[in-house]
Amino acid sequence: MREPYDVIVAPVVTEKTTEQMEGSLYTFVVNPRANKHEIARAVEALWDVRVSDVRTMRYPGKAKRALLGRMARNWDLGRRAAYKKAVVQLDEGDQIEFYEMG
Repeated sequence: MREPYDVIVAPVVTEKTTEQMEGSLYTFVVNPRANKHEIARAVEALWDVRVSDVRTMRYPGKAKRALLGRMARNWDLGRRAAYKKAVVQLDEGDQIEFYEMG
């Protein structure tokens, strides 16, 4: 069993996810090897809330070209890192405070 800080990598705070937070949906970047049960236990342990549903998505790394100009001799191909994202639904009345509203 993994520690909660090994499962949850970072919260995803964008305009879309901030709107979803009002409906008790929270999005996290998680360890690619973590399953839904581990993600739910980690969120419950870190923020003392009840999780009702977990949805996960895997994103492959995108290929990127490293160009230093139009006349570059070396068109090295690289990749961005692959990652896994989880959308967590909390029970009614529960919420997580990522940043202080005020």
